[in-house]
Amino acid sequence: MRLRRFCPLRRVRRGGGASGQAAESALPVSRFAFSDLISESLAGILQRPARSALTSLGTVLGVGALVAILGLTATASSQIDERFNALSATEVTVEDISEEGDGSSSLAFPAGADDRLGRLNGVLNAGVYWPVQLGGESTVQSAPIGQMSGAGQVQVIAASSGVLRAAEPTLTQGRIFDRWHDRAGLRVAVIGSGMASRLGITTLETQPAVFINGNAFTVVGIVDDVQRKSDLLLSVVVPPAAAEQLWGAPKGDAKMLVATRLGAATQVASEAALALDPAHPERFKVIPPPDPRTLRSEVTGDLDQLFLVLAAICLFIGTIGIANTTLVAVLERTGEIGLRRALGARGRHITSQFLTESGALGILGGLIGTSLGVLTVVVVSLARDWTPVIHPATVAAAPAIGLLTGLAAGIYPAWRASRIQPVEALRR
Repeated sequence: MRLRRFCPLRRVRRGGGASGQAAESALPVSRFAFSDLISESLAGILQRPARSALTSLGTVLGVGALVAILGLTATASSQIDERFNALSATEVTVEDISEEGDGSSSLAFPAGADDRLGRLNGVLNAGVYWPVQLGGESTVQSAPIGQMSGAGQVQVIAASSGVLRAAEPTLTQGRIFDRWHDRAGLRVAVIGSGMASRLGITTLETQPAVFINGNAFTVVGIVDDVQRKSDLLLSVVVPPAAAEQLWGAPKGDAKMLVATRLGAATQVASEAALALDPAHPERFKVIPPPDPRTLRSEVTGDLDQLFLVLAAICLFIGTIGIANTTLVAVLERTGEIGLRRALGARGRHITSQFLTESGALGILGGLIGTSLGVLTVVVVSLARDWTPVIHPATVAAAPAIGLLTGLAAGIYPAWRASRIQPVEALRR
């Protein structure tokens, strides 16, 4: 370490009143220039490259995890917004509450409910559905007659073709039934792929059937996935006309699923009850989609809090790692520190040197961690077919966080180094 000494001259007068001899005494003042600080710190880092790399690894992982977590949170939030706008914001549910109001046990939905709501501006598909009350010990079996593999009750849902279209199903085989099947009272059924496996149905070429309490329904379609009303995948869906012929009309538990264009759900919800029954709109309870801003803020807030805690834990672990490694380096360099002190280095010079070394390792780890975090967000987004979203403030602040982490981790080791006495250090 290059120490610059400043030696001022101090004149001391001796003797009473007479001009005495001037005595020159040197008062050494050690100085540590900024350029010397940088060069000595870099030399200390480069002398042990493997140790320096391992020391900064904690900051790399911590800052990289922070950037990746914040980036993935922002990306996931944007995907949640997009999916909400595409599905939840275009779904309206109408419930039959006539039994609660006037005690009527008949179906409040009129015969042409699908068509009435279908004529409203913005409605794409609409249909009535209800869970079928089979009564007693209900059984659902495949043809030929045999018990279904797997335990548990099977739900049977009576749903018009409008419900299936509104659910936006993905078919693996066959088709969904239409209005003609319903008007003709045909006994057909649509089942999910999981239900088909439980029933032992692998193909529709043999025209398989399911027996519901002994009543045969020909399977016309197998659904692999739906965009709305996912419980359809675990049910046997039959036309309403056939369900009413066998098990009677629903008793106050019927609902209606309405799929709308984007932005039309609120208006459709305000008009649905009057369109179904202008004389008794109180028989229906219309459930509009929730406010997208409220849902978005709640979901995003929960994700941010969770992931920020995880990122803070990663940074804390990185800080502890840097502190431990720097402290070990101080103990190993005790002789060097003692020699520097003997040559005139002050305690603050030793402190500034070790803080500069730990800060340099911190900012280096922050830069590398930021790059790895951004790369992680891009790779995950490409793998999931998402649009990566990373706030510029996150990328700009990440190296500074690495610097602060390095400085915080180096405070105690630097203080320990500054407390080492030259004589004790040189004895070792």
